[in-house]
Amino acid sequence: MEALLYFAVWAGFIFLMMRFGCGQHITGHGAGQTGSKSAVSEAQEFRWVPPKTDRDPVCGKTVETDKARPSVHAGRVYYFCSRECREVFEAAPDLYLDGGDSNHPKLEHSHA
Repeated sequence: MEALLYFAVWAGFIFLMMRFGCGQHITGHGAGQTGSKSAVSEAQEFRWVPPKTDRDPVCGKTVETDKARPSVHAGRVYYFCSRECREVFEAAPDLYLDGGDSNHPKLEHSHA
Protein backbone atom coordinates (compact mmCIF):
# COMPACT_ATOMS: atom_id res chain seq x y z
CA MET A 1 0.00 0.00 0.00
CA GLU A 2 2.85 2.34 0.81
CA ALA A 3 4.40 1.72 -2.64
CA LEU A 4 1.09 2.59 -4.33
CA LEU A 5 0.88 5.88 -2.43
CA TYR A 6 4.50 6.64 -3.32
CA PHE A 7 3.73 6.01 -7.00
CA ALA A 8 0.58 8.18 -6.91
CA VAL A 9 2.46 11.12 -5.38
CA TRP A 10 5.17 11.00 -8.02
CA ALA A 11 2.65 10.52 -10.84
CA GLY A 12 0.74 13.57 -9.62
CA PHE A 13 3.94 15.61 -9.40
CA ILE A 14 5.00 14.63 -12.93
CA PHE A 15 1.52 15.41 -14.26
CA LEU A 16 1.58 18.88 -12.69
CA MET A 17 5.06 19.59 -14.05
CA MET A 18 4.07 18.50 -17.56
CA ARG A 19 0.84 20.48 -17.46
CA PHE A 20 2.03 23.71 -15.84
CA GLY A 21 5.79 23.56 -15.56
CA CYS A 22 8.71 22.60 -17.72
CA GLY A 23 6.75 20.26 -20.02
CA GLN A 24 4.01 22.63 -21.10
CA HIS A 25 5.56 23.10 -24.54
CA ILE A 26 5.09 19.36 -25.12
CA THR A 27 1.45 19.35 -24.13
CA GLY A 28 0.64 22.43 -26.24
CA HIS A 29 0.25 24.91 -23.41
CA GLY A 30 3.55 26.74 -23.92
CA ALA A 31 3.99 30.49 -23.93
CA GLY A 32 5.40 30.37 -27.45
CA GLN A 33 1.98 30.04 -29.07
CA THR A 34 0.02 33.15 -29.84
CA GLY A 35 -3.67 33.34 -30.50
CA SER A 36 -5.46 30.25 -31.70
CA LYS A 37 -2.98 29.25 -34.41
CA SER A 38 -1.25 25.93 -33.98
CA ALA A 39 2.40 25.30 -34.81
CA VAL A 40 1.35 23.28 -37.86
CA SER A 41 -0.71 26.10 -39.38
CA GLU A 42 2.07 28.61 -38.72
CA ALA A 43 4.58 26.33 -40.47
CA GLN A 44 2.29 26.05 -43.48
CA GLU A 45 2.16 29.84 -43.81
CA PHE A 46 5.94 30.09 -44.22
CA ARG A 47 6.73 28.06 -47.30
CA TRP A 48 9.83 28.64 -49.39
CA VAL A 49 9.12 29.26 -53.05
CA PRO A 50 12.04 29.09 -55.49
CA PRO A 51 12.62 31.95 -57.93
CA LYS A 52 11.38 31.50 -61.52
CA THR A 53 14.91 31.74 -62.91
CA ASP A 54 18.43 31.59 -61.54
CA ARG A 55 21.97 31.62 -62.90
CA ASP A 56 23.90 28.37 -63.26
CA PRO A 57 27.09 29.08 -61.26
CA VAL A 58 29.18 26.76 -63.44
CA CYS A 59 28.41 27.90 -67.00
CA GLY A 60 26.60 31.18 -66.28
CA LYS A 61 23.42 30.29 -68.19
CA THR A 62 20.05 31.53 -66.97
CA VAL A 63 17.90 28.51 -66.11
CA GLU A 64 14.23 28.08 -65.30
CA THR A 65 14.24 26.57 -61.82
CA ASP A 66 11.26 24.28 -62.43
CA LYS A 67 13.25 22.51 -65.19
CA ALA A 68 16.71 22.81 -63.63
CA ARG A 69 18.74 20.29 -61.69
CA PRO A 70 19.13 21.58 -58.11
CA SER A 71 21.89 21.04 -55.59
CA VAL A 72 22.25 22.32 -52.01
CA HIS A 73 25.54 23.69 -50.73
CA ALA A 74 26.03 25.47 -47.39
CA GLY A 75 22.28 25.80 -46.90
CA ARG A 76 21.61 27.43 -50.27
CA VAL A 77 19.97 25.88 -53.33
CA TYR A 78 21.80 26.24 -56.64
CA TYR A 79 20.21 25.43 -60.00
CA PHE A 80 21.99 23.93 -63.01
CA CYS A 81 21.19 23.64 -66.70
CA SER A 82 22.47 20.05 -66.87
CA ARG A 83 23.58 17.10 -64.84
CA GLU A 84 27.16 17.72 -65.98
CA CYS A 85 27.19 21.27 -64.59
CA ARG A 86 25.75 20.04 -61.30
CA GLU A 87 28.40 17.32 -61.01
CA VAL A 88 31.22 19.75 -61.78
CA PHE A 89 29.87 22.12 -59.10
CA GLU A 90 29.45 19.39 -56.49
CA ALA A 91 33.06 18.26 -57.03
CA ALA A 92 34.46 21.73 -56.18
CA PRO A 93 31.72 24.24 -55.24
CA ASP A 94 34.05 26.92 -53.89
CA LEU A 95 35.54 27.41 -57.35
CA TYR A 96 32.18 28.61 -58.69
CA LEU A 97 30.83 30.69 -55.83
CA ASP A 98 31.44 34.38 -55.13
CA GLY A 99 34.79 34.78 -53.48
CA GLY A 100 36.17 31.69 -55.24
CA ASP A 101 39.01 31.52 -57.73
CA SER A 102 38.45 34.48 -60.08
CA ASN A 103 40.83 32.96 -62.65
CA HIS A 104 38.74 29.81 -62.96
CA PRO A 105 37.03 29.83 -66.38
CA LYS A 106 33.32 29.18 -66.79
CA LEU A 107 32.49 25.77 -68.21
CA GLU A 108 31.51 26.00 -71.86
CA HIS A 109 29.37 23.25 -73.29
CA SER A 110 27.07 22.66 -76.20
CA HIS A 111 24.04 21.04 -74.53
CA ALA A 112 20.60 22.59 -74.54
